Amino acid sequence: MIHPSAQVHPSANLAPDVEVGAFAIVEADVVVGAGGRIAAHAIVKARARLGAQVSVDHFAVVGGDPQDLSFDRTTPSGVRIGDRTVIREHVTIHRATKPGTETVVGADGLLMAGAHVAHDCVLGDHVILANGCMLGGHVHVGDRAFVSGGVAVHQFCRVGGGSLTSGNAVVTEDVPPNVLAYGRNECAGLNLIGLRRRGLPTETVAELKQAYHRVYAPGGNCAALAQAALDAGAFRSAEAEAFLRFFLGGKRGRFVQPA
Repeated sequence: MIHPSAQVHPSANLAPDVEVGAFAIVEADVVVGAGGRIAAHAIVKARARLGAQVSVDHFAVVGGDPQDLSFDRTTPSGVRIGDRTVIREHVTIHRATKPGTETVVGADGLLMAGAHVAHDCVLGDHVILANGCMLGGHVHVGDRAFVSGGVAVHQFCRVGGGSLTSGNAVVTEDVPPNVLAYGRNECAGLNLIGLRRRGLPTETVAELKQAYHRVYAPGGNCAALAQAALDAGAFRSAEAEAFLRFFLGGKRGRFVQPA
């Protein structure tokens, strides 16, 4: 299952059925789970952890050094990829910056051709990054978020679960869960199609709509309005409560706003 021209370090731990293509490189202390596939010319750098049935396509690099001028290359950090995630051609995923830490990509994700995940990012499960999108360092992406092609996300931003960010958007502020983001830090309501595809009850979707309008009341402070709604116990669904709590966290201190 390992092509004769591939380079696999003796300390790498590959499941018996892992495929490694021609001229691929698997460095020291890498772990690749059952059913994994490393395509021709792909590179998996030292200390990367790949779950079961992870696919790394041609010329992708998993675990490369951070693009941080202060980074010490001797730092023992890595990357962890969840089960069944697909990493397509020319994707780059950089390892974390602190000793013993990891850049994380969850399970069942799809990173399309040319996508970039910078150091210390954390992606949830079922995340899709379309072609050529770029995540800066320390970005957090929630479960089932869809980031379209050419999107640029500023470092330390959060992209909430279930959100949809449209193509070529510029994101320098947090994107709340289940929201449609577009342009430069603008949103256009909830991702209703995504909510329906997930089969959420009508009552839950209605509560999310109410929570959205409550937080984005004209002239209001999003965090203060979200806290007031939580204190009042106005919403019962877990989704609406998670939406409100999103506005109480993060490091950017700002959120995409309705046009």
